Amino acid sequence: MELDTTGAGTGPVTVRRGVPAGSERRAAELYWEAFGRKLGPALNPPDKAVPFLAAHLNTDRAVCALLDRQLVGLAGYQLGGRALTGGSARAVLRTYGHLRGLRRLPLLALFERHPAPGQLVMDGIAVDPGIRGRGVGSLLIEEVAAIAAEQDCREIRLDVIDTNPRARALYERRGFTAVRTERTPYLRRLLGFGAVTTMLRPAEANGTTGPRTP
Repeated sequence: MELDTTGAGTGPVTVRRGVPAGSERRAAELYWEAFGRKLGPALNPPDKAVPFLAAHLNTDRAVCALLDRQLVGLAGYQLGGRALTGGSARAVLRTYGHLRGLRRLPLLALFERHPAPGQLVMDGIAVDPGIRGRGVGSLLIEEVAAIAAEQDCREIRLDVIDTNPRARALYERRGFTAVRTERTPYLRRLLGFGAVTTMLRPAEANGTTGPRTP
């Protein structure tokens, strides 16, 4: 798939499956920029968090947007027991030290999501700020949807926090519907959000705004 981005570079944005070899660090930087506020209490400081994420990516659990062969966006997903971001408890302890690492493990457990049978769980979208608003997020969502359909999943599930209304609006435009909201006021001071909404979309359904290439 391609997307014309006049003025955003010298060519179109293309979407491919998997993180290109050599782009792991860039993928981790984009992911941290998008989700660092939420993940910070578990993975800060950034100079440890970004290398940790880069070293433990499951690069085949992402679709990526490229502009001039540079990574400008990605969407992760969980399928077959593997998600985009990995790293065992042992890896956390090795990176952060035993005592500090032990305190981080319960926080990381808060972000674990397990698909129900027939579900593909989407693990958020990260797009370079310089190219936001040009339809890249929609391209990424539709490629994840194509993967879900190929894997015979009946639906795609994602969670969006209450402090990210822009992401929720994008998901709604692409055919996702909110099914429940979990209030988490006890996490607001620690993680920066007070509610998480679960959204679903049939795997075979295209977004409501029209074609897959905006």
